[in-house]
Amino acid sequence: MVSLSGLRILRQPFGETLLGFLCSATKQIVQIKQMIALLAGRHGAPLNNGAGADETSWGLETAKGSAVPTFHRLPTWAELARVPETELRACLLGFRARYISQTAQYLAAHPGWLDETETLPYLEAKERLCSLPGVGEKVADCVLLFGAGRLEAFPVDVWILKTLVRRYGLDGWSTPQLAQFGRVHFGPLAGLAQQFLFAWERQEARK
Repeated sequence: MVSLSGLRILRQPFGETLLGFLCSATKQIVQIKQMIALLAGRHGAPLNNGAGADETSWGLETAKGSAVPTFHRLPTWAELARVPETELRACLLGFRARYISQTAQYLAAHPGWLDETETLPYLEAKERLCSLPGVGEKVADCVLLFGAGRLEAFPVDVWILKTLVRRYGLDGWSTPQLAQFGRVHFGPLAGLAQQFLFAWERQEARK
């Protein structure tokens, strides 16, 4: 694992992490970036009014009369609650637009729900997240790991499924069983172990 010595776990804003992973279902990174850029550019407030941005950034547009693009922040959940689902679909969200719209409506009707969820014990926080439209165990664990710093979370995606079968012989185990195995076997740093397993399996696949 020496080759992965620089691996780090991000700590992003909790609500933004939830939005990003709701966009991620069955999509690759380049497509997720497109969706996030469109959400920001069309529904997020401008940040810099065309001053000092570069053309590699996401969520931007060219300011009128200026050659310099304008950065846009991601829309808040309260702002998303006011966006019709048809406009969300225009951001290439597909079926995810319904989940994001319904989640935004719920969060708008329950102020402070996300802040409270972020501070709850892991299992209780995960159960609450899984009650939101479009949020399953993997998304909930990703949101808690990357948005709340819960290192006991162990998201199971295709790559983790592969490595647990190949390296640990867990063929035939269900996703919940694999997630429980990860939490028990790796303990309070299960999320960190998950990142190393994920990166290692992808690295091996490229060889």
